[in-house]
Amino acid sequence: MIEAQKSREPVVCADGFKISIQASEFSYCSPKVSGLSIIYILVELGFPSEEEELIAKWQESPERDRPTDDVYPYVPAEVVSMIIAKHGGMVKGECPRLGYVASGETLEMPIMKGNYV
Repeated sequence: MIEAQKSREPVVCADGFKISIQASEFSYCSPKVSGLSIIYILVELGFPSEEEELIAKWQESPERDRPTDDVYPYVPAEVVSMIIAKHGGMVKGECPRLGYVASGETLEMPIMKGNYV
């Protein structure tokens, strides 16, 4: 029996930046399946605490001009990793397993952890 996946708690970075990072069969992600052991190459971001230029091109409704009140579908895992590093690393919250494809194989990438200050 497959356990239903709950929404993950938003990621909080060392500098206070906060963002929702979701991946499941109900999210804008790839692969579009649920499970804690799944490595995702594209994920759904949402509701950043401040405008983040690295994800601007994925904003679902840019015409609303409210980047902190929007969803960012199918964002590459590499971009998510860069955002977390840019903001000093993850200090709190939940992030799905992120990865990338190299030579036809999906490889997991580590998530930078910040200091718990």
